[in-house]
Amino acid sequence: MKLECNRSALAAAFGAVGAVIPSRTPKPILLNAKLQVAGGKTTLIGTDSEIAIRYDVPDVDCKGSGEALLPTKRVNDILRELRDDRVTLHIEQDAVRLCGERSEFRLPVSDPAEYPPVAEFDDQDYFTIAGKTLRDMIRRTVFATDPESARYALGGILFEFSENRLSLVATDSRRLALMHAPCGKHGNVLPPAAPPVVPSKTMSLLERTIPDTDDPVHIAIHHPNDVLFKTANATIFSRLVEGRFPRYQDVIPRSHAVSIDLIAGSFHSVVRQAMIVTNEESRGVDFSFASGSVVLVSQAADVGVSRIELPISYTGEELVIRFDPRFISDFLKVLPAEMQVSLKLSTDEDPGVLTTEDGYTYVIMPLSREG
Repeated sequence: MKLECNRSALAAAFGAVGAVIPSRTPKPILLNAKLQVAGGKTTLIGTDSEIAIRYDVPDVDCKGSGEALLPTKRVNDILRELRDDRVTLHIEQDAVRLCGERSEFRLPVSDPAEYPPVAEFDDQDYFTIAGKTLRDMIRRTVFATDPESARYALGGILFEFSENRLSLVATDSRRLALMHAPCGKHGNVLPPAAPPVVPSKTMSLLERTIPDTDDPVHIAIHHPNDVLFKTANATIFSRLVEGRFPRYQDVIPRSHAVSIDLIAGSFHSVVRQAMIVTNEESRGVDFSFASGSVVLVSQAADVGVSRIELPISYTGEELVIRFDPRFISDFLKVLPAEMQVSLKLSTDEDPGVLTTEDGYTYVIMPLSREG
């Protein structure tokens, strides 16, 4: 079997598939990616037994069909270093030859029959959502997960479906990110009784495979312990996070004393400046809102003191609240610089709520100002 490929496209495929290939495993076969050529389509497959991906490689000229296992890291390294526009793969019984114009690498291969099966997307009943919309939803929530937590299901993102709407929710118990967006249905699909929680690793992989187009993403979640996503060029299978997701509705304040309008880019700039004079022992920054301005004050032993002022259209009473600026920055950096955000506050002990007009809500717990 012989394949002539666009090097950049093949490298992108190995980059996506390599994200699920384990660095260490008691099953050495999983260190490989499976190349599958059938019906004129070339697919690269990878799995770590919990997450799997099938990635369709574009711009491939095939002679023959079949399967082969390729050592992921070695091939990845080769494709990264080559500068050829196109490369050729010669699949032999016990080896693969990867050739550029002036380079040739011969690597031993394993038996593809030993590779575990990876699910294809053959569901007839599924939800649909615009790809660019889902990609934005993932970017605005995944950072608020806690993959290291053994408590509840904080290591993933909650998928909550209602009539024609999808909500993604993530929390690490110190902040919460929530995003709503319209979604559609195909076939006879109903919202699951227990909303699934998808691992953050899966969500980051999915975000990488969604192209910058309006092509829909298909979501099949009626399986008891797993979920399937289909993008324009990939199918992703994932086990679900076990455990109970906290009642996120109880965290979102139902009322507030003031609402302050801010521009994401300019607010992010002063937050980043305030972060400079913080350290592990002193993360807090005081946000002082007064008529016409917000002043950010930070102080850390052996680091220094900072005071940054930003003019804003606020006319209410003075309010001082302490936040971890990293959490504010995480919210702002996933937004367009020109986007308007609203910061809703009540007291220096109540959560702050940041919202946008396109269905994004972010709740952040304040830090104690004592001491």
